[in-house]
Order: sequence, then structure tokens, then C-alpha cells
Amino acid sequence: MGMHAAERLKTFMIESRRVLSITRKPSKEEFTTIVKVTGIGIVLIGLVGFLLQLGKNLI
Repeated sequence: MGMHAAERLKTFMIESRRVLSITRKPSKEEFTTIVKVTGIGIVLIGLVGFLLQLGKNLI
């Protein structure tokens, strides 16, 4: 059982190293686009929650 956990940890470390080796820092344009899209998503989810709460309170 212990060997299985050690093997899984080793596999995880290898995969983590592989992922970190291919990642890169986003450009300023990419970063601003990601921030805008994330902000719009947060606002939309908040708006849906607000409308559901408002509808619940009116009923």
C-alpha cells in the first residue's frame, strides 16, 4: 500500500514538472483580456443570483 502512494507521488511530481516547463507568463494583452472576461463572468453570476433572490422575495 505504501509503495502505491509513493508511486503516485512520483507520477504527480513528474507531471507537475512537465506542466511547469511548458507554461509561460501571459502578455499584458492576454492578462487584460482574462481579467475582463473573468470580471464579466463574476458580474453575470452575481446578477443571476440577485434576480433569483429578488424573485424569491417577491413571491
